Amino acid sequence: MTQQNIPEIPPGYMKNARGHLVPRDKVREQDLLRDETARRLTAKAIALNAALKAFKDESLADIADLVKIAGERYDVTLGGEKGNVSVTTYDGEFRVQRVVADRIEFTEEIEAAKALIHGCIARWSEGADANIRVIVDRAFAADSKGQLKTAAVLDLMRVQIDDGEWKRAMEAIRGSIQAVGTATYVRVYRRVGASGQYEAVPLDLAAV
Repeated sequence: MTQQNIPEIPPGYMKNARGHLVPRDKVREQDLLRDETARRLTAKAIALNAALKAFKDESLADIADLVKIAGERYDVTLGGEKGNVSVTTYDGEFRVQRVVADRIEFTEEIEAAKALIHGCIARWSEGADANIRVIVDRAFAADSKGQLKTAAVLDLMRVQIDDGEWKRAMEAIRGSIQAVGTATYVRVYRRVGASGQYEAVPLDLAAV
């Protein structure tokens, strides 16, 4: 449906979630307050999203330019938009990184790993560490899109257990990993005091 085909809401009316027109003076005050709050916050979120995208585009372009200039200085051609690069201020206080990471998915072999791990837990019975059970359950819990959580599955490979079936399960996980592309991130850090340690500047809502 094009924008021209969307009917305008008549003055003095509001459209409810089912698409019905309701006179504004018939809408409860609490519903009006909720509507205003949701619209105001959403507008700000959309603006923040656009600002973050603009920041990422600018950061990647600037870093690519730095890489290109460095290559020209030494008369070599460098892959300007690929590879991890760190850009640090002269005094070492701030650092911006371009990080290129593989995006991975799991092949059907992940089902073999899942069966082997469940076999381990069943064999260990009550002797199994409750923490391992939690890690396994979390790893194979699909997200809202029905996909396994990559980080949670890879965390299993960090659990060192001297058990042949467990080791075969870890091999099955390794065999199931398939790169399906790359994702590029911009990460910003600032130095902690006079130390050589850096802390990330959070750019996601969950971390601020």
